[in-house]
Amino acid sequence: MQKTAPARAGRREWLGLGVLALPTVVLSMDLTVLHLAAPSLSADLGPTGPQLLWILDVYGFMVAGFLLVMGNLGDRIGRRRLLLIGSAAFAAASVLAAFAPTAETLIAARALLGVAGATLMPSTLALLTDLFRDPAQRTFAIAVWMTCFTAGEAVGPLVGGVMLEFFWWGSIFLIGVPVMVLLLAVGPFLLPEQADRLTGRLDVAGAALLVAAVLPLVYGIKSFASSGPLLQAAAWSAAGLAVGALFVRRQLRISDPLMDLRLFRLPAFSAGLGAQFLAVVAMAGTQLLVVQYLQAVLGLSPLQAGLCAVPSIVLGIAATLGAPRLVRRVRPAVVVAAGLAAASGGAAVVAATAPQADLVWTLAGFTVLYVGVTPTLALTTDLIVGSAPARRAGMASSVAESGGEFGLAGGMAFLGAAAMAVYQAGLAGSAPEGVAAGDLEAAGETVGGGVEAARGLSGELGTALLDAVRSSFADGLQAAAAAGAVLLALAAALALGFLRGAPPTGTARAAQDAPEGERKAVPAEG
Repeated sequence: MQKTAPARAGRREWLGLGVLALPTVVLSMDLTVLHLAAPSLSADLGPTGPQLLWILDVYGFMVAGFLLVMGNLGDRIGRRRLLLIGSAAFAAASVLAAFAPTAETLIAARALLGVAGATLMPSTLALLTDLFRDPAQRTFAIAVWMTCFTAGEAVGPLVGGVMLEFFWWGSIFLIGVPVMVLLLAVGPFLLPEQADRLTGRLDVAGAALLVAAVLPLVYGIKSFASSGPLLQAAAWSAAGLAVGALFVRRQLRISDPLMDLRLFRLPAFSAGLGAQFLAVVAMAGTQLLVVQYLQAVLGLSPLQAGLCAVPSIVLGIAATLGAPRLVRRVRPAVVVAAGLAAASGGAAVVAATAPQADLVWTLAGFTVLYVGVTPTLALTTDLIVGSAPARRAGMASSVAESGGEFGLAGGMAFLGAAAMAVYQAGLAGSAPEGVAAGDLEAAGETVGGGVEAARGLSGELGTALLDAVRSSFADGLQAAAAAGAVLLALAAALALGFLRGAPPTGTARAAQDAPEGERKAVPAEG
């Protein structure tokens, strides 16, 4: 029996994409913009050291903790409804943060922003599946969505810097308020509400277990990344994993689970998620270290380092927008694997050239890494969301975004820890004699501390310490980039081996309302 081709999107749907793209930019900007305001808000509110860390980190914690819950909630009460509720909450929390009189109030406002952000992220992505029924158009729409997320992260520091140049620190929180007001005004007219919702009550106990699992796990990983006490980081992570095991056990037993674990049987879902996670780990960890390398080892200013990233961002956006056209002719498994293999080669170039302090080759290698990974993130997201039944699109979206959050945290934690271990070992063996114990301790904590300690010393002693710091950190970047190259090669092999049987991008949705326990990929049509 021949299936009717899905309706193609018109002007209203493309306008709806524009409406969904704006909050995506704001959400990604919120992940980076606050770091610029840390000095001025510290001078104004006088937070303690731990309070400042919570101000910076609690937003990401809450987003990660509530993503899966909110994605499932949207599948039940309606994605548009949840998006509008989240938009109103995000605007209100932004105003509260902007005018927070105390550090405690700002922490609470940032936590509320995180919960509201967790409602917006899966809702915007899942609504794309409602707006764009044609698979080829959906693939391009998701590429645009991913591009907006990337662009928001890139322009966040720039916009924040301009705002802080002319206004007080709280002004950075008001950037998103007009966007949310616009979304509330036009969203009800341009965005559809899905007709096929999940029935039954929300698994409140499962939701509580999920949040109780994710929050300590993310906290443990971030604690490990910030060189916190190893035992404390391990304890938090172990607690999160233990509660996570209880969550999985409950989901397998109840009839209407919060997370349908049977979706992981779908090759496009599980292999796409795995490849995406490995790619984000490799890119996030390498990117963090390359930025530090450009400043601490090559001596660039923050502005110069930022400008060096512009070519990779521009080319990454172009590749992301061009990938949907390519997968109409080439199977997505091949495109994803090729991109990840190229990224692996780029990471290998970074590893090979970092000790030589070669700006051109290091940037060339990182650009290949970035341009190889960014389009594959859009394609794997499309495979993950497109392989799930329509009524589970919110859950699938939140799983994809949660994988990205964990990949981001894991890359910074584990590749960062590997680089730091090599850096500290190298510095211990190459630091010149005569350096005070306090300066050596500062140099061993961070590469920035090492550069500052060296600049505080005069003559040959300072020069020798600076050379040791730079050489040791270059070796650390080499080790981390080499590990990233291996991870990307594994991701490429995973994509090539397990995504071959997945439905090609641009064909009908896989597993559309297949019976529970019997969902499988829909074969390619035509």
